[in-house]
Amino acid sequence: MINISLKQLRYFEALARHKHFGRAAEDCAISQPALSVQIKDLEDMLGAPLVERGARMVRVTELGQEVADRARDILRSVDDLGDMARASHNPLIGRLRIGVIPTIAPYYLPRVIQTLNTHFPALDILPREAVTEQLIKDLTAGNLDAAIMALPVSEPNLFEAPLFDEDFVLVRHENDADAAVPSTDMLRDMRLLLLQEGHCFRDQALSFCNISPTDTRELMEGSSLSTLVQMVGAGVGVTLVPEMAVKIDTPSAPVSVARLPAPRPTRRIGMVWRKTNPLAGRLTHMVDVLRQIDPPRA
Repeated sequence: MINISLKQLRYFEALARHKHFGRAAEDCAISQPALSVQIKDLEDMLGAPLVERGARMVRVTELGQEVADRARDILRSVDDLGDMARASHNPLIGRLRIGVIPTIAPYYLPRVIQTLNTHFPALDILPREAVTEQLIKDLTAGNLDAAIMALPVSEPNLFEAPLFDEDFVLVRHENDADAAVPSTDMLRDMRLLLLQEGHCFRDQALSFCNISPTDTRELMEGSSLSTLVQMVGAGVGVTLVPEMAVKIDTPSAPVSVARLPAPRPTRRIGMVWRKTNPLAGRLTHMVDVLRQIDPPRA
């Protein structure tokens, strides 16, 4: 009988995910030599190499990939046992690993944390900011309990609970404050600033303007909504931002904000979690609490 420990499985799963000993060790909060020893011990137990070691990166072997996949299933089941125990407590106690996309995090997450701390003081909230694709992967892998993002995500294994809807607004230079608000057709002909690929808000803006992703080579990109607003203030072009970003990102730039004509572009914000998550009942209660928050408005 092979006595593989959960600790070794967690260490190897991190290594298979990061493909780098240093980053995996940091993720597991241990030293790199200690991680290396545990991986070597696991390989010795199995009698075969799990990774090919290089100067800077490692490559997971075919057997290593199978072990990593099986390890994720095992670790997820173990985490579910802990979640089942946590779900038996009322109020909810322990950690809550919650993800949030970058176009929501700076504007809405502080209110979420404050509200949850008030209603669930024994809860240890661990927020993580990432783009939608990464959050979905982390939810599916059991690395997150829930995530706040734009809906729908349309993943069959995930449950979606809407929180609120919000409009997109047009941000222009302050010199254009009295100009007529452009139509959708006019926006397509303007220098539209967008977020970089990977952000769902970018896709939503392109969809509203009826611009194909293949036609974005001439459009300018930024790494954050704040960057886009500052670029508009510098006279580079115009941009669309969610309403929640207006009060935080626009005061520091010489820009004006205008509501677009109906039908206005909108997005629906919600909380998402695995359908099989033992905390589902508690997360549903959290959604009811968060729906009492007045969403950030311009």
